[in-house]
Amino acid sequence: MCEFRVILDGEEVFKDVVYVKAEDGRVLVRDVVGESIIFENCRIVEVDVNNTRLVLSRA
Repeated sequence: MCEFRVILDGEEVFKDVVYVKAEDGRVLVRDVVGESIIFENCRIVEVDVNNTRLVLSRA
């Protein structure tokens, strides 16, 4: 399985992400154990499967 590291402003802010949903200027991410976090006023700018990176930027 592929788990992503979430990068925001060049810094890793969350890891082991297996679920992502972007909606209305927010990004919800959930890790392998079900813990989740919502990034407000953000958008997805890059999904890099080879390097397991999900890059966000402030909207």
